[in-house]
Amino acid sequence: MEEERRRSELALVAGVVVLAVLCAGLLLRGGDEPERPAAVPTPAAPTPTPTPTPAPAPAPDPCARQASAGFVPTTISVPGVTRKARVLALPRDAAGVPGVPPVADKLAFAWDRGGIEPGSAAGHVLLNTHTWPDGTAMGNKLLAGLDVGGRLVLAAGKGETRRTACYTVTERTEVLASAGFPGWDAADGPPEVVIVVCSGKRLGPGNWTHRTLWFASPATAA
Repeated sequence: MEEERRRSELALVAGVVVLAVLCAGLLLRGGDEPERPAAVPTPAAPTPTPTPTPAPAPAPDPCARQASAGFVPTTISVPGVTRKARVLALPRDAAGVPGVPPVADKLAFAWDRGGIEPGSAAGHVLLNTHTWPDGTAMGNKLLAGLDVGGRLVLAAGKGETRRTACYTVTERTEVLASAGFPGWDAADGPPEVVIVVCSGKRLGPGNWTHRTLWFASPATAA
């Protein structure tokens, strides 16, 4: 009997030990659910770097290389007013008055053919253009948009043969047509461009009360 009692006690102790080991294992594993692998973060897709658009090259300054001698102009540009307007080389009439563009050519300029050429070292380069009563001619555009400080770029030719002469307006004045402006057509003295247009009140075809004149001196590159 004593022997059977000991065996029972040993069996009970062994059972308790096994149960304790199983419980400890469950506790270490966090219960009876299987351990889940740690989530691996998905790397974000790289953001493509936009290719920078190169800035356009600045346009060359037309006044950087100017003619060293006179030339017959074919275009004139006035920033803010007109770009490459035609210049017609026209002779003077029988009375010695510089020619004007055809009436229908309201946006062209006339240059005094045989007179002082742009790029010359002395004298006045004479230009004129039409003013229309409806406000659509080049003279109207000049009256509205060309003031002291404005730039004139006279040019001829293309590419390697292109010649330019640049001027800056130094004076703008309006006079009675009947009074005129003494010295406006000087053939000597400091080089200048002189533009003349009709202004004031229109009395009839080609007949206006006033004339507006712009005087412009040679300019350097901006």
